[in-house]
Amino acid sequence: MGSDVDRTEIVLWVRDGAGRWSGRTVWVVVLDGEAYVRSAFGRRSAWYRRVLRRAETQVEASAGVRLGVVLRPVTDPALVERVSGAYRAKYGLHWPGPVESMNGAEAAATTLCLTEVGKVAQLPA
Repeated sequence: MGSDVDRTEIVLWVRDGAGRWSGRTVWVVVLDGEAYVRSAFGRRSAWYRRVLRRAETQVEASAGVRLGVVLRPVTDPALVERVSGAYRAKYGLHWPGPVESMNGAEAAATTLCLTEVGKVAQLPA
């Protein structure tokens, strides 16, 4: 994911308890080669709650190509603040209102780092 520094958003696919995949478009920022995402609606977002329960998660690398990924919560306050700065720098000029919301306490508390990016997943035909 580190090579996609300029990508505006990504699609996260999270499997629900019934085995169905649900796609969610999210903003992504990169710091020091690591990609970070947040839930715009904080802990209320179903995809975020599923990720915390270790639901199978994939990121859409390009149209029709998904990679398995693990999202790890970021708990270091200094790193959370750096991620907030990255959101301001990347999105603040064009979307100041949404960025303010994404950097609010509720959304910032959901900061996740994309780790363990895997191999191309088999997609249904």
